[in-house]
Amino acid sequence: MSLEDLWLDPSKCLIDGAWVAPAGGEVLPLMNPSTGEQIGEIARGRAADVDAAVAAARKAYDSVWSRTPAAERGRILMRLKTLVEEKVEALARIEALDVGKPLKQARADAVALARYMEFYGGAADKLMGETIPYLDGYTVYTLREPHGVTAHIVPWNYPMQIIGRSVGAALAAGNACVLKPAEDACLTALAFADLAKAAGLPDGVLNVVPGWGHEAGAALSGHPGIDHVSFTGSVATGAMIQAAAAKNVVPVTLELGGKSPQVVFDDADIDTALPFLVNAGIQNAGQTCSASSRILIQRGVYDEVVGRMAERYALLRVGPAMDDLDVGPLISAKQKGIVSGYLDQGDDLETAALGQLVNAPKGGNYVAPRLFAGVSAEHALARDEIFGPVQVAIPFDEEEEAVKIANGTDYGLVASIWSRDGARQMRLARAIRAGQVFINNYGAGGGVELPFGGMGKSGHGREKGFEALYGFTVLKTVAAYHG
Repeated sequence: MSLEDLWLDPSKCLIDGAWVAPAGGEVLPLMNPSTGEQIGEIARGRAADVDAAVAAARKAYDSVWSRTPAAERGRILMRLKTLVEEKVEALARIEALDVGKPLKQARADAVALARYMEFYGGAADKLMGETIPYLDGYTVYTLREPHGVTAHIVPWNYPMQIIGRSVGAALAAGNACVLKPAEDACLTALAFADLAKAAGLPDGVLNVVPGWGHEAGAALSGHPGIDHVSFTGSVATGAMIQAAAAKNVVPVTLELGGKSPQVVFDDADIDTALPFLVNAGIQNAGQTCSASSRILIQRGVYDEVVGRMAERYALLRVGPAMDDLDVGPLISAKQKGIVSGYLDQGDDLETAALGQLVNAPKGGNYVAPRLFAGVSAEHALARDEIFGPVQVAIPFDEEEEAVKIANGTDYGLVASIWSRDGARQMRLARAIRAGQVFINNYGAGGGVELPFGGMGKSGHGREKGFEALYGFTVLKTVAAYHG
């Protein structure tokens, strides 16, 4: 496979509106997860490149972007939405090649990116303050002002979607941005930035510096010129980024890991639940922070649900991204090794279901989806975020036990409740510790409008919807005494 769908040189950084080679002139290999082969090179940005990008963003913010009317910011994002829509197929192919996800999933990500630009483009001039009744002789009001220069460190699993919800919201709120895409998947980040230039985004308002996390990412998260950091990724890296930003007393939005449960009660509509139970665990080869990796099933329907999940698993086909099957490869040989290590820990467990590898090249990073049954809630497979197509089925008896198991990990990102009992739905929605709780569904179709974020080690702060705009602004109170 080649990079024929990419219209720019991926070995460059975008700084102050220009595509430039990294200051050190170094590159990193660009690997195809489907084959394990190198297909190109990307820039190895370092601290010097981050310095230049932050300086460009500050200049653009001070001289242009902070003075651009909100309605005009929105129009630029709307133009960007149109350009993304025109490039959906190209973006999907680039993402499939770079990340390894099947084409249909990559295409859905590109469509979601356009939708984020549409939502935040329309919201840009609707981010308002309020007046506050106060003492006689005073008029008091609040303003929502941008932070200034924001840093965006995005992972490799959903580059387009996470850029959309992070960078899109920041730009709409009036911030200038420096984006550090993951070294394993930066092609659509570069393509997006080029489309933003074409849409009329002023030079320097969006800068992109690819490179290693411990080099470019570390330089960006601790940079004294940054006013806010947004990060999606692992708990360990998130903790380091928060510590680096704390030295500059900079706010941080963290969207970290998850071990999200779906809780299936005896009275659930199993026919409706089944596609969600399986798909939410294996989409993007399970490399999803909000993946449903734990299926908690009331004992009265446990055997039926596990059996019917196994039937669906048997139909799952795993292969190269461009074959557009159900599941693609993992992002890298390193990630395959991590997932395989967890699978080894399940040797003494019952494998209830297994997907099928189909025409999977030997050099690719493939792992067949697997469902383990009868797993203890204390087992590593039921507690750790594996980030692979691995699910565990855990039986429970009573509602209280289900809540205890659901809340029995360090994470709290997403949960789902399957029951026809309305009172039970409300009780569990309150009792389960998660940033999003879905009732008789999972994910609500992605939901650009729905605030997203976690509790516990799943992070803090919220992305998506208007909550993201609030996070990318600072609230200022103005109290005017006029007698």
